[in-house]
Amino acid sequence: MIPQNERNRTRQVVHNRIRAKIQGSSARPRLNVYRSLNHIYAQVIDDAAQVTIASASTAGKSAKIKTGGNLAAAKQIGKMIAELAREKGVKRVVFDRGGYLYHGRVKALADSAREAGLEF
Repeated sequence: MIPQNERNRTRQVVHNRIRAKIQGSSARPRLNVYRSLNHIYAQVIDDAAQVTIASASTAGKSAKIKTGGNLAAAKQIGKMIAELAREKGVKRVVFDRGGYLYHGRVKALADSAREAGLEF
């Protein structure tokens, strides 16, 4: 089994490679995902202005989720980030999976955000 610090270092290398290719703009900001063992976080970021437009996480009290390390929580955060982004006038985003595989909680968050009205 690969040690946790080595796995995170590998994820960071993959994330840096992804970030070299995609960039959020005011017309199409970046939807960034970060997941930890117990929580999942999502941000809509305008890289040109270096501003976070909207953010949602299971760690915040506004989510009212007891545990954030499961698919149900990821789906709820995807729906929440889509609603917050739509309130700010964002309809289209570039998806940044943060170096994680597009599987499990990351995929659930993305699919939920699409269903709630965001276009990737």
